[in-house]
Amino acid sequence: MAVEAFADVGHGVFEVEYVDEDRVRRREPLPAVWTARFESLPPVRKVRTYAGQRSVTRDYWSTTMRKSFACDSRLERDHAMLMDFDPQVTGLVSQPFRLFWPTRRGRLGHVPDFFARRVDGTGVVVDVRPQDRIEPDDAEAFAATERVCELAGWSFRRVGVISPVLLANLRWLRGYGHPRCWRQETAGRLLDCSPSRGRCCPGRRRPGTGSRCCRCSTTCSGEGCWPRT
Repeated sequence: MAVEAFADVGHGVFEVEYVDEDRVRRREPLPAVWTARFESLPPVRKVRTYAGQRSVTRDYWSTTMRKSFACDSRLERDHAMLMDFDPQVTGLVSQPFRLFWPTRRGRLGHVPDFFARRVDGTGVVVDVRPQDRIEPDDAEAFAATERVCELAGWSFRRVGVISPVLLANLRWLRGYGHPRCWRQETAGRLLDCSPSRGRCCPGRRRPGTGSRCCRCSTTCSGEGCWPRT
């Protein structure tokens, strides 16, 4: 079903099932929940393995949320990493809620893959599905989800395959995001050398390298080290 099919559908026909902070399962009309902080609530369903599964179920440790959550597939896990790496994302949860809407076949439901909260306070609902794997039922579910997002003031994104180069770098970097890799002294030194902090370290020079900084390989001035332009 195309998005246009929902153009005249009001928010009253959509219902949202979710699990609240007390772990009580609730089902309410869309207007009652569109200000809910889903990124802080438990997932609405558990991700389980099953016979004949096409992909591998993975848990992902989120540095943004400081906890792990389950993903249905490796591709979902990779998109969780991508959002976790985005400085504009301040909250993230998988399997956030289940949407219900009426059709000629009865009331249908769909659980989006992710809900993300951006730094400006807006919400983003994300479904992960490559273009060549979208069946008619999937297209209907994505259209309904997009309409819900329009009504609730959220954004909707349907994402697929990630660039291999970006993914390789992402996996390498996110491997150090787990608490087992945390070293306070090293982290402090890296933050001291962050270009966002302006002068990044005392003006000490590495022997034999002229004006190169001994700590962060930027150009040294007389008063300190600044990122090269």
